[in-house]
Amino acid sequence: MKKIIISALVAGIVLLVLSILGLYITIWFFPGLAIQYFDPAFDMQSSKVMIYCLHPFIISFALSWFWSRFKGVLRGSFITRGIEFGLIYALIATFPMMWLIYSAMNVSLLLITTWFVLALIQGLIAGLVFEKTNP
Repeated sequence: MKKIIISALVAGIVLLVLSILGLYITIWFFPGLAIQYFDPAFDMQSSKVMIYCLHPFIISFALSWFWSRFKGVLRGSFITRGIEFGLIYALIATFPMMWLIYSAMNVSLLLITTWFVLALIQGLIAGLVFEKTNP
């Protein structure tokens, strides 16, 4: 249990830093995409900023638990196992959710694609962190 918690905390910190960095990269390099977040569908109240900052930790704890249950099935090198873990997460958990959001909400395909790519990167990075901290 200790390895799951430590791995999740390490991954959560890494994912939080990358998430904030990704937010600024989006604003700087893709301002047209960033403007979509000013739609009334998105609630950007200051009281909810903490929820945004907790997301990497929530996902890292879930993925850390999943990693501890599933890591024995993955074969190959450090990189191979981390990438495969990220792909499995993206295809099983993220892709169906992005499909549902795109079909039910007024958001662009580009926005959904960036969310999917973000989740894929989160899964890959988490897999690599877990491979190092909880092999």
